[in-house]
Amino acid sequence: MIDMKIFCMSDIHGCYKEFTTALSKIKKSLDNEDSKLILLGDYIHGGDGNYEVCKKVMELQKQYGTDRVITLMGNHERDCIENGTPIEPTEKYDKNIEAIILKWFKTLKLYHVEGNNIFVHAGIDEEGGDLWKVGTPKHYFTDKYPASIGQTPNLDMNIIAGHIGTSTISGDPNFHDIYHDGHNHYYIDGSTLESKIIPILKLTI
Repeated sequence: MIDMKIFCMSDIHGCYKEFTTALSKIKKSLDNEDSKLILLGDYIHGGDGNYEVCKKVMELQKQYGTDRVITLMGNHERDCIENGTPIEPTEKYDKNIEAIILKWFKTLKLYHVEGNNIFVHAGIDEEGGDLWKVGTPKHYFTDKYPASIGQTPNLDMNIIAGHIGTSTISGDPNFHDIYHDGHNHYYIDGSTLESKIIPILKLTI
């Protein structure tokens, strides 16, 4: 059985330049069929490349397939769907592009399971143990706060999430790397708007 290489990013927030820089680091690996890219949501709002980021992700899915470029929904995408918040809230706003991207937003998954790992934008109801899929309120997947730390109760799986900057979780305002709590949680939101870096979590499954 061939090992699968998983690359995971989150919270791009319209930072197109930083996104392309991160992609350049995994391009050769992604060209191999034994790899996947999992994006944890919040593609928009913050930087000035909201449309560009979304179109790039859609291009990647077309190129590699939706089974190898897996896209999850963040709270910013949910806000656009549920409240009509513009994807591009500036002078670049384009009604036709908004409609295309909003249609794509509605295809985004709330979570993805790969091996012993749960990928999600914000989190799950960990108290539900193995019943987390049915027990987690929908808004937890995109909006759960604060971050959970420590051993997950009744659930022997890793939870990989974004949503909350790792500088906040670590308590170090200068820390923008991947945060692992030493148990079951990995957080990968590197506060790209501040750090200009998108951390890449690499797993082999």
